Amino acid sequence: MTRRPVKPGYGTPEPGLPSAAVLRQFLSEAGTRLGKGDIARAFGLTPDQKPALRALLRTLERDGALVRAGGKQVRGAEVLPERCVVEITGTDRDGDPLARPVGWDQNGRPPIIFMQPEQRGQPALAPGARVLARLRRIDGDRYEGRTLKRLDDEPATIIGVFRAAKSNETQGGWIEPVERKSRSEWMVPVGETNGAASGDVVRATPLPAFGHGAKPARIIEHLGKMGDARSISLIAIASLGIPVDFPQAAIDEAESARATRLGKRTDLRGVPLITIDGADARDFDDAVFAEPDGSGFRLIVAIADVAHYVRPGKTLDREARLRGNSVYFPDRVVPMLPEALSNGWCSLRPNEDRGCLFVEMTIDAEGRKQWHRFGRGLMRSFARMTYEAVQTAHDAGSSADLPKGTLDHLYAAYRALFAARQARGTLDLDLPERQITLTEDGRVASVVPRARLDSHRLIEEFMILANVSAAEELERLRQPCMYRIHAPPSPEKLDALRSLLATFDISLKQSDQLIPRDLDHILKLVAGTDAAPLVNETVLRSQSQAEYSPENIGHFGLALKSYAHFTSPIRRYADLLVHRALIAGLKLGSDGLTAEAGAEFSAIAQGITITERRATDAERQSTDRYLAAYLTERIGEDFAARIAGVTRFGLFVTLNETGASGFIPMALLADDFWHFDEATSTLSGKRSRVVFHLADPVTVRLREAKPVTGGLLFSMIEGGRARPDRPEAGRFSGKEGRNPRGKRNKSPGRAPKSVKRKQR
Repeated sequence: MTRRPVKPGYGTPEPGLPSAAVLRQFLSEAGTRLGKGDIARAFGLTPDQKPALRALLRTLERDGALVRAGGKQVRGAEVLPERCVVEITGTDRDGDPLARPVGWDQNGRPPIIFMQPEQRGQPALAPGARVLARLRRIDGDRYEGRTLKRLDDEPATIIGVFRAAKSNETQGGWIEPVERKSRSEWMVPVGETNGAASGDVVRATPLPAFGHGAKPARIIEHLGKMGDARSISLIAIASLGIPVDFPQAAIDEAESARATRLGKRTDLRGVPLITIDGADARDFDDAVFAEPDGSGFRLIVAIADVAHYVRPGKTLDREARLRGNSVYFPDRVVPMLPEALSNGWCSLRPNEDRGCLFVEMTIDAEGRKQWHRFGRGLMRSFARMTYEAVQTAHDAGSSADLPKGTLDHLYAAYRALFAARQARGTLDLDLPERQITLTEDGRVASVVPRARLDSHRLIEEFMILANVSAAEELERLRQPCMYRIHAPPSPEKLDALRSLLATFDISLKQSDQLIPRDLDHILKLVAGTDAAPLVNETVLRSQSQAEYSPENIGHFGLALKSYAHFTSPIRRYADLLVHRALIAGLKLGSDGLTAEAGAEFSAIAQGITITERRATDAERQSTDRYLAAYLTERIGEDFAARIAGVTRFGLFVTLNETGASGFIPMALLADDFWHFDEATSTLSGKRSRVVFHLADPVTVRLREAKPVTGGLLFSMIEGGRARPDRPEAGRFSGKEGRNPRGKRNKSPGRAPKSVKRKQR
């Protein structure tokens, strides 16, 4: 950080320790995270005065004027207004609601708001509810809140598993919420069970609460049985409010669709376009073709003409915009469009005529795009291929019953495109995707890494080139464009990545000098090492989230100046808007983008970015719950794992076999006094001299698996390193309930007093 001048009011130009009031004002006005060195330079302090500065900072922290902000940095504690709109995020162990400010966009963790119980006779606040609250600051980033006005038209609902009080369900019971942040249960009074049986996944609504203790709720809907893995996707659908059922008007519109005629369309039925998708794909909306063209290649990417069937302003269009995208689970898909379109007229089935919007492109031998042309066509898919079948055929030199040279030309074009990608320096994360397979009765049969083949990369490169062409064409036509943008990582997120890389002796450029190639170079440095999975995951977390916007800032990860989504209009509303803009700009029909819709792009972009993140959250939550369900029958088994996170409260670990993540609390480590070093992200035992580092291989034992929340709890069996000053200490090793020196813990599973003091 550059030296900043001392402002009037911050003290004299001579070295002098600032007062608490002056330092508090300085931190508040700085608006960013600062280290002690930054503060010392700002006030011209000498090295001898740094101990006094540290003491002053500790005083301000106790007074709540500053908070820790990662590493050894601090920032001024933001003061929330007296009245603030807050959203309920969970409950504490007493059942009282916890909240956070709505729209929190500051750096660091949002303040915690402890909401007071509602007035007598009012329903309790459930996660997801929004209220206007009066706030009173307790200290630091903690506030007490009291409801002034409820802002939701309908009360937020509770999704959870019903546990009957007795075998007779009419006696009432409890609801165990699916939200991990809800640490208390809801009481279901007698007569409010709505016929639910123990183990049912239910939706409930809060009832008026009287006094303290568990809050009452009424069950209003049955969603399934917790023992059935197919109920897991229903939990995510219900808890996140994902629309499932289409209104009859939308279904009627979809079922009235008919085949597309040739008319003025370009006839592509003689071109051997093929679709390449996963074996479990439910819709086929893109087809590809390539052939040599001089020293380069001619490519065609044909996309289902969804705009022909989903017209602006119609019920189908309103429903598609409401959903924003399809959501995929191992057992089902929640489509953006009704099945009559998503699996019917808009699916590029083999040997059936289908309307399409296509882009024809030429590239040179180095994979650089030379030219492109968009049009509306009528195509007939030559074959429906899977990634595995295409890769197998190509590796074997087979044509796979395709016209001679079809696969060879596709792969040759892919290699040119991939070379161009490497030349521009993109971020290529190696994050294995887990494939969850269910049995016919809905149980989890297996969890295995999904293979990453060249056939996957082939389709990815073709789609990226088509998306770039769409963005550039709309810019040429001066049409509104729904860009897919990706901002560079923020300095705060890069600080966390820099701290991790420092533990592996890897340096990272400053944020204003960083380009995607630098991050990709780091990934190559750790490729094949124990640290690779953790570094890839941390690099991913350091990235800004991609989003949709009518304003173009480029795509950092792909190192592209202009990028839009064009290739999946069956499952993404953004792509449908890009299709309509191209149709309007190229005068390809009367069903293009309207001026009114173009004016709404900012609002639409915000909405579909939210629905995309909702879908991602649903898929992530479901994966966690499926993994927990899969592991319930393996409680007590030992697993090879790696340390994915080190905190003052314990260790996060990721299993090598399934990729499932869980937590080892301090109480399930050895009976020792554990010291957490934030700078090095290590946890070390005072007596045992065992040190746990990020990415260390460990052996853990599964103690608890909760499919309701997706939570996994482990205990440490073996792992860690000896401290350099005590190499004879060795690794943590031994049976559960024993410390590294072989002595049995007095209270296995219970934290010693020294640990409890440390946790406070």
